[in-house]
Amino acid sequence: MPKSSALFAVCFVAGLLGALACSLFLWGCNEWGITNLIGVKMPQTLELSKLYPQMFIGGFWGLGFFFTVGIPRHRRHWARKGLWFSLLPTLTAIFYLYPYVYHKGMAGFDLGMLTPLLIVVSNLVWGGVTGFFARFFWGR
Repeated sequence: MPKSSALFAVCFVAGLLGALACSLFLWGCNEWGITNLIGVKMPQTLELSKLYPQMFIGGFWGLGFFFTVGIPRHRRHWARKGLWFSLLPTLTAIFYLYPYVYHKGMAGFDLGMLTPLLIVVSNLVWGGVTGFFARFFWGR
């Protein structure tokens, strides 16, 4: 397998793990009452029927992350690039998914006033974990 194809697969798997970490983060926020404390009504369960699609979408965004580290001379600061790249899924969620797909108002304000903050933080979790695991799996 050519190295670029292997890195492509690594980024997909890292995106899957990032989405799992993001789901666990949101589930933990619900279980510990953080979402109630900040007034956000965004339930997160760990049912496999809901977790698998989220993980697949995380892997899909991981394929996009490949384009930030695909060129050999750009393979530095993987976690930082993951954090920066996480702005793309964040902007997609805030300006497309919540208003037009889920019908929860712009940026999900119908779920609570701090919903955009929770979306940003959860996607930063995704980006950091994706960058970390992509670097970890790729090695030196």
